[in-house]
Amino acid sequence: MDRAVSADTPLAAGAVNIAPSPTVSQAKHTMTQRHTLSVSTPAKAAQSTPRIGHPLPWRGSLALVALLLSACASTPLPPWPGAPTAARSTTAESMPRVQRGIVVPAPLGQARDNVVVTPLQVGAPTPAAPASAAAAPYGPAVAARFAEPSTQYSTPGLAPERRGFTTNSELGQWLHNIANAAPRGPTQASVLQLGASQQGEPILGLLLTRAKGMDMASLEANGRSTVVLIGQQHGDEPAGSEALLVVARELAQGLLEPLLDRINVVVIPRANPDGATNGNRTTANGVDMNRDHLLLNTPEARALARVVRDYRPILVLDAHEFTVAGRYLQKFNAIQRYDALLQYTTTANYHEFLTKASQEWYHQPMLGALQSQGMSSEWYYTTSTQPDDKRISMGGVQPDTGRNVNGLKNAVSLLVETRGVGLGRLHIQRRVHTQVTTITSALRSTAERAADLEQVRSYVARDTASKACKGQVVIEAQATPMQRELTMLDPDTGADRTLKVDWNSSLALRPVKSRPRPCGYWLAAHATAAVERLQMLGVQVLRIAEPGALLADTYHETARETTERTDVRGTIAGGSSIIRTQVTPVRSAIDVPAGSFYVPLNQGLAHLAVAALEPDTQSSYFANRLIDELGSTARVMTVPSLVFEESDE
Repeated sequence: MDRAVSADTPLAAGAVNIAPSPTVSQAKHTMTQRHTLSVSTPAKAAQSTPRIGHPLPWRGSLALVALLLSACASTPLPPWPGAPTAARSTTAESMPRVQRGIVVPAPLGQARDNVVVTPLQVGAPTPAAPASAAAAPYGPAVAARFAEPSTQYSTPGLAPERRGFTTNSELGQWLHNIANAAPRGPTQASVLQLGASQQGEPILGLLLTRAKGMDMASLEANGRSTVVLIGQQHGDEPAGSEALLVVARELAQGLLEPLLDRINVVVIPRANPDGATNGNRTTANGVDMNRDHLLLNTPEARALARVVRDYRPILVLDAHEFTVAGRYLQKFNAIQRYDALLQYTTTANYHEFLTKASQEWYHQPMLGALQSQGMSSEWYYTTSTQPDDKRISMGGVQPDTGRNVNGLKNAVSLLVETRGVGLGRLHIQRRVHTQVTTITSALRSTAERAADLEQVRSYVARDTASKACKGQVVIEAQATPMQRELTMLDPDTGADRTLKVDWNSSLALRPVKSRPRPCGYWLAAHATAAVERLQMLGVQVLRIAEPGALLADTYHETARETTERTDVRGTIAGGSSIIRTQVTPVRSAIDVPAGSFYVPLNQGLAHLAVAALEPDTQSSYFANRLIDELGSTARVMTVPSLVFEESDE
């Protein structure tokens, strides 16, 4: 698993080496004031390590006088359930437990008995949709390809007389009604106040569980994995939000409720309330919040980061909608064909076992679920806003989207996009049905594979931590250009039209910049904005209690320009200009003062730290001015002998 990566070596998604990994090192951080750290085996350390990354108060001081990575234990790569027998390890104890015979619910839309329904009280008048939003961008021949589903869903925004979708107040009332409904057996539901939008609207979630309590301790004690479902990061993409209202109700008192025997679920139907109110893709200040999950500049993105940090979900699913006509009609004289476009995490340093879990345990069953409902799907793709650029690109590879950042938190992270942007209410029941089908499939997969997923996650965290100070780490990667055939629809006849397109594949990444993996990063005492963001992501940061010295690589700048952050669509909305620098690491001994910080890479979220702190990428904290100068950070190249302040939760 530990290998150097050259700039021309593709990182093929799903290419898993089943051979056992080399011996790895782990350390247990014993929080005893001014004592040398004791160490233990990885298994023991994992049991005693607290939830990493909460903002921690500083209490005293802690001596770290030896190798942080000095405890050695053999950590074999866990065999993959269903892998060929010849490739399996003979160590029975390390095999993921395959859960069999799990009863999972039937598809939604079937008759239910004894369901408690709290009537929804209608509040303020529903805003009417703009006339332009109601106009179909294509004729009846195309519309005929997307028939109404047999299942019809009911939410405030799906009422047949409505012109607008569920309002923020109606959404809040819906969640509170579910939470306040008469309990059915052991199922509990609680509304979560996750934060407030820039215009003061509450960002709400709903926790559904069969734990004995709703607090973190109770959730930990019940031993069930947690799933986080997120909708409407982009305000003009309503189907995901409406679908999650349906899913929340069905988890509380409907056909999905049996899944709570195996998992906890946090439903966040609308992450961008202001965008939903205004009918805009962006937040109130014009930022695309789905490109803000590493930087955390918006309160909306920070709210989601805290949820993932605190609940540590094994799965994060992000529900969106894609443009149906627009640029495709302009560039290709064609209409988008598919009901759903799907993609999992595709970014540098995402672990190959999580890629394999995403593909085999989620993506493939999701394809089958959609097909069983008569709906079509493809990999997610988009095209730039430049009229003369006819390239088609899969979802981006930068570590800034929710899909990629949550993946680097060692979760399966899925993007589900349905055809909707520019359609207004056209085909809304089919769009919601597509979302409900994919979300239900993901919930079922998690329930069926919960034990396997937790074992894979545990291994990935240990394997990532073990690589500190060793081998290479990818700093920046790109999608692989190729050509492929893509089926779209003729705008006049509605017939399939096959196009040969230039296709940027995110499934095979090309590393364009790699460096020796450091032991950690040093940050200056005034880099508090960066420290705050890292802790909000769940990354462990230690404060240095006494002056010391480090062998480090500092950054020597060779070139600089001011430019804009971009993605596969073009310039990212709402972002300020960035500093795009070129650097050469220079080895030297540096003195570090008390009060400065150390970010160790012998932790499971090490690759988030790499994404944030290597300065010469467009997503880095230096490029985006969260770190003010190159001299404020350095790559620590040997395990430090330093004294750190003691911390607790």
